[in-house]
Amino acid sequence: MHTDVSEKGLENIIENWLINENRFEQGTNAKFNRDYALDEGRLFRFLSETQPLAMKELRILDSSAERTKFLGRLNKKLSDSGVIEVLRKGFKYKHKTLDLYMVLPSEGNTSAAALYEKNIFSVTRQLQYSKDNGKLALDMAIFLNGLPIMTFELKNQFTKQNVQDAIFQYKKDREPTELFFHFKRCLVHFAVDDNEVHMCTELRKEKSFFLPFNKGYNDGAGNPPNPDGLKTDYLWKDILTKAEISNILENYAQIVEEKDEDTGKKHYKQIFPRYHQLQVVKSLLGDALNDGAGHRYLIQHSAGSGKSNSIAWLAHQLVTLKGSDGKIFDTVIVVTDRINLDKQIKNTIRQFMQVSSTVGWAKDSTELKNLLDEGKSIIITIVHKFKFILKDITDIHKNKNFAIIIDEAHSSQNGSLSAQMNIVLSGNVYNDDDELEDKINSLIEGKKMASNASYFAFTATPKNKTLEMFGKPISDANGNPILNEDGTKKSEPHYVYTMKQAIEERFILDVLKYYTPYESYYHIIKTVEDDPLFDTKRAQRLLRYYVESQKYAVQEKAGIMVEHFHNDVRKKINGQGRAMIITNGINRAIEYYLAITNALNERKSQYKAIVAFSGDSVYNGETYNEAKLNGFPSGQIEKKFKYDPYRILIVADKFQTGYDEPLLHTMYVDKGLSDIKAVQTLSRLNRCCSGKSDTFVLDFVNDPEDIKKAFERYYKTTILSGETDANKLNDLIDTMEPMQVYTQDQIDEFVSLYLNNAEREKLDPIIDLCVENYKELDLDDQIEFKSSAKTFVRTYNFLSAILPYGSSDWEKLSIFLNLLVSKLPKPESDDDTDKIIEKVDLESYRVVAQQTMSLSLADENVEIGPVPVKTDVGIPVPDYDTLSHIIATFHDMWGNCEWSDEDKVRRQVADLPDIVKNDEAYQNAMKYSDAQNARDESDRATFEAILKTMTSGMELYTAFQDDVRNKNNQSFKRWLLDYVFNSTYTPGGNSQSTDTSV
Repeated sequence: MHTDVSEKGLENIIENWLINENRFEQGTNAKFNRDYALDEGRLFRFLSETQPLAMKELRILDSSAERTKFLGRLNKKLSDSGVIEVLRKGFKYKHKTLDLYMVLPSEGNTSAAALYEKNIFSVTRQLQYSKDNGKLALDMAIFLNGLPIMTFELKNQFTKQNVQDAIFQYKKDREPTELFFHFKRCLVHFAVDDNEVHMCTELRKEKSFFLPFNKGYNDGAGNPPNPDGLKTDYLWKDILTKAEISNILENYAQIVEEKDEDTGKKHYKQIFPRYHQLQVVKSLLGDALNDGAGHRYLIQHSAGSGKSNSIAWLAHQLVTLKGSDGKIFDTVIVVTDRINLDKQIKNTIRQFMQVSSTVGWAKDSTELKNLLDEGKSIIITIVHKFKFILKDITDIHKNKNFAIIIDEAHSSQNGSLSAQMNIVLSGNVYNDDDELEDKINSLIEGKKMASNASYFAFTATPKNKTLEMFGKPISDANGNPILNEDGTKKSEPHYVYTMKQAIEERFILDVLKYYTPYESYYHIIKTVEDDPLFDTKRAQRLLRYYVESQKYAVQEKAGIMVEHFHNDVRKKINGQGRAMIITNGINRAIEYYLAITNALNERKSQYKAIVAFSGDSVYNGETYNEAKLNGFPSGQIEKKFKYDPYRILIVADKFQTGYDEPLLHTMYVDKGLSDIKAVQTLSRLNRCCSGKSDTFVLDFVNDPEDIKKAFERYYKTTILSGETDANKLNDLIDTMEPMQVYTQDQIDEFVSLYLNNAEREKLDPIIDLCVENYKELDLDDQIEFKSSAKTFVRTYNFLSAILPYGSSDWEKLSIFLNLLVSKLPKPESDDDTDKIIEKVDLESYRVVAQQTMSLSLADENVEIGPVPVKTDVGIPVPDYDTLSHIIATFHDMWGNCEWSDEDKVRRQVADLPDIVKNDEAYQNAMKYSDAQNARDESDRATFEAILKTMTSGMELYTAFQDDVRNKNNQSFKRWLLDYVFNSTYTPGGNSQSTDTSV
């Protein structure tokens, strides 16, 4: 008999494991009471076996009327408070409190262990849950002591369905009005197939929000191949064990109350841990139990990881963590700059222990000392007080053990926390523009790590200092550190949830997907008769700042921003889209505020701008601050920005980190950003919300390549390149043709029939024959062919709209492949390839074809260098040049020219020397031949480089081929060849530094 690969077969696998390995009981529909949505028989069996005296006294089972009364009250309590509270806190009936669940026993507590074993875990398949429609059935449900806690819809890819079909079934067929699916009646609803798991805590029809519950694979979404079974068997083998379900119930699952500060209305959200949250907290607890106090752990969890909940769960459980000698830690201290984390942690821990006796908030050093003396279990403080914590721990509380959880560096929501922290530790003075993470590192470096404290550092962007201080050595299979040639160790985080995975799992948005650099061009003149000397590099920077800060330039850019906002941004996120302008300093922010306000008024816009900066500033002889310009107190900026008419937020340093506003869609950048500043600033856009599917960046200052490199250090993500080379189509053809899935004759015949409206009977045989050829390929070739075919169709559809030339062969192949792909069976391992392909949205280029791009990041672990040791002693020697030449060079770089697409042509010309000097034949000619032969190779390489520019525009190629001439009749072709050769040629082959000013 063949293997059962149906959906029923998957149900069998899960049920058999739960019953035979996890020791669940098998439930039936006959035992299920539809009136109250519970397994009545097991409920009363549990109560009778664990609390016989109370049951006897209450006489619940003595009559059907009393039983009905009891079930009715329990039903109301489950609907009002939820199954989590009922299981965790018990149920009051008359003068008794009945326990509906026995907790996990501590080690050595035999009586508690015996009680725990009386819990009844059961699983029921094809559960007929509906009172009104007995035919409706759920694939599977898990009960605890008769109360339903988890539901499952199962799908199977062998039968052409997957987890998305399961999600669709929950949204379409499972009515939230059914008692069984009421909010809070179950811990979680799982959609499962053989490849992925997703979960939801509240069914709301189409508004049901399902989250991935996957392990992650290759730093991204999904699950890794499982050599021992199905990819998703961790769900029933690891998560659905009695002990793990109890752990989640007791320490993670919770109902959170949220209050609208404006309306005062309360609403509730049920939380179930995501897979990576569960794993990181469990792993850290295991390490802390094994290692004891005095160790350091680095957790690299990106935005969108649910870090705040992870910190709260970790803090609560570290307090209760016990080893053979008793508690591991006496006090847990959470160091943050987010004051609202205090409330969040309290709300989380309220589910598990008495808050007033557990959590304390240290507002100053005196209160911190008092809380330490009182022995508070959890103390939350801000980084200002961290130096006092270290002093007290090392000098006063040496006999106590501490766990210090360091929250990710953010700027204060009430202003730049960095600007307030000019603290001196061990002779080191902070710089105001340092990141909070740097400051924490300095605080810790200034004081020797306390041996009675363990540090748990959470960050999305670990720097070299952070890795060196909190990371762990990279080890071989035997646990031995892998050493560099110089004997030093490489370090890595202990636990990682990458930005790549957060993006692919759609917890955050990819802020680099629609990135538009905006070039500016100016012309300035020399107003003095003589020609003084200046430091060239510094002068160029000053000139750029000068022209960019002129009122006219600000007004021009403000006009662009307002037009873009009105045409595009305000319509985003269901008409609630908002924008942020990043400015270079307070005066620039004030200038932008005035210019934006004026531009909005001129077009009679209903919207207004808000400006944000710290302190007072004198501009044009008048003193300004936020309140004076905005017309309301600074503390209301975040709240006001959520509601109309305020749609544009103009900032100078404030709100560039730690600010989470999901309605923020677009960022206009007029400030230089690098490394972590670039990542943190642009990441303000990445928060998800209903109706938000993308973001947009318009950058007036930064080089896209610099932004790309900044993100690569922390993202570890893969997105196909947005720079589309038409020759990539030929590369794809070269990949597909040798596989002999199709022939050119088949393409020609098929397209001819198709375009002549032939009958399906004539078309399908051609495609079907190709499908059979495809099936004969091995798995790797199937994946490569199908991926290449999809990529060809998508890429050609894009290029055909923007290239100035066409290809009939490409057109025919596109028609053919578009229909062929739809009939190709899906290879078992094709999912990840499809995801990679789907990450490329080439439609984004059509907005501004030559400007908007999707920045492609390297899919690899990026190594950053150790903390640098300064070697350049003394004052750098300036490179002096005359003012007139500096201005001329400036115009060459930023000025106007005679081409209509001047910015693109100048970039292409500026790139040529770097491309040519790396040509291998040219390098050999410089090394081993004379200047003339080298010149020949330079000209050849230049022409080949020009040909490659044709994919992004024909202007440079046309000017070169047609040999256009300027008003002085100078040959452009000759000038360009001379320019490239003179910029790159060095006898002996050591190419000089290229001056790419053109």
